[in-house]
Amino acid sequence: MSFDSLGLSEPLVRAVHELGYTTPTPIQTQAIPAVLNGGDLLAGAQTGTGKTAGFTLPILQRLNTMPAVTTASGKRAVRALILTPTRELAAQVEESVRAYGKYLKLKSTVMFGGVGINPQIGALRSGVDIVVATPGRLLDHMQQKTIDLSHLEILVLDEADRMLDMGFIHDIKRVLAKLPPKRQNLLFSATFSDEIKTLADNLLDSPALIEVARRNTTAETVAQKIHPVDRDKKREMLTHLIKQHNWHQVLVFTRTKHGANRLAEQLTKDSISALAIHGNKSQSARTRALAEFKDGTLQVLVATDIAARGIDIDQLPHVVNYDLPNVPEDYVHRIGRTGRAGATGEAISLVCVDELQLLKDIEKLIKRPVPQEVIAGFEPDPTAKPEPILRRGQGGGGGGGRSPRQGQGAPKRDGASSSAKPAQRSGQRPSNGQQQPKPQGAKPAGNGGQPRRDGQRHDGQPRAAAHEGSAAQHAPRKPQGAKPQGAKPQGGNPGALLGGAKPRNDGPRGGQPTRSGQRGR
Repeated sequence: MSFDSLGLSEPLVRAVHELGYTTPTPIQTQAIPAVLNGGDLLAGAQTGTGKTAGFTLPILQRLNTMPAVTTASGKRAVRALILTPTRELAAQVEESVRAYGKYLKLKSTVMFGGVGINPQIGALRSGVDIVVATPGRLLDHMQQKTIDLSHLEILVLDEADRMLDMGFIHDIKRVLAKLPPKRQNLLFSATFSDEIKTLADNLLDSPALIEVARRNTTAETVAQKIHPVDRDKKREMLTHLIKQHNWHQVLVFTRTKHGANRLAEQLTKDSISALAIHGNKSQSARTRALAEFKDGTLQVLVATDIAARGIDIDQLPHVVNYDLPNVPEDYVHRIGRTGRAGATGEAISLVCVDELQLLKDIEKLIKRPVPQEVIAGFEPDPTAKPEPILRRGQGGGGGGGRSPRQGQGAPKRDGASSSAKPAQRSGQRPSNGQQQPKPQGAKPAGNGGQPRRDGQRHDGQPRAAAHEGSAAQHAPRKPQGAKPQGAKPQGGNPGALLGGAKPRNDGPRGGQPTRSGQRGR
């Protein structure tokens, strides 16, 4: 099977070949003809399967062969809208649109929060065929009447499960209510939860169904391994592994933004080039760090959880879980950054006694034990007792057990969370559990959710695509061709080397909505 045989036009095939890909992935093989047929589509694919090309290529083909549409003012009308949950994923998808459509006369633009809105308005005024956007910034444009979607022909919800997890369902419904009823709808999701099925039932009309991977499975091309270690030796072990194995491109996940910052600083002191990326970083800093990591000038990128859905780097060799995630599904998304589209990769987890229950939950989810290996010189103390995870902002990102629940605010648009109360900054616990009084004369933080002219919210925070303690980071993506299969990791005896008491299970990760709609901690 080749891209030539999928019904794509010569300019599209030529662009794909120039990017170095000749063989489509399974999701591309099924999705491209389905989208070209013009009907609705519900597609489920594990991360790293090349689904971006699975919908961008046929959308470009359809728009290029359809009659051109202009508005009353004579400019190009927006005919395709692609909604994504995070800024970096939006940028990635729009770059793919431009790369694949380089020989076509179609125009596209991307819009998300955290940056000025005026350049986006200028692009819309000049006329575009395809818009890639996050829900919050799109609603800003719709409220300001700077975007006209009355001629829309194709709608894509990408990473739909992530959008629901991040609390965007109401924003999505507001957008859908303003769109023309007659259009082609494409819904892509890594999982088919009950919420996704409900959304699909309300959105899609007799859709084609594609599912190319089981729910919550890890890629067989990723070699997974656990290194037991004491919590205060994690940073030293990570430095040892990077230097001993001469790793040049390592994506490291921490549980908190503060932990990511501190770890990056410590690695830099160990003569390892490292930067942190999370929701508190400016958009320019996030973009710069991703670019340096992608081109190999940055050795280590330290990220928080929302990054798990977006960083897409050809043949990324190593992913390290410095902290195990509180939500088992996030483990699957994290290690899915390597071993993509047939390439081999390695996922290492540094696990201390505090995280034994998290490991057990992960192994239950993926239905397999993860092999363990003790590193000489870093043997864990068999008498160590589990401790709870420090509250956000207190710890340095090193392991820990579950943290107590704590009330959270709903996520803001584009993923920013309004979860931290004043008394809880720097990880401090409120003295009496009561809400702190507002200073006299203080202006309200919000203004009905209305955007400012510079695209920032009135609370001064960019619409960062991140929950508290997380970050969104997505690098541009290319279609993935078939690559040699790697050896499957060997099984192991979970807990054989990680003896000790189990920490208390206190619920899901802070700020992350559960699939039942309840919010943990």
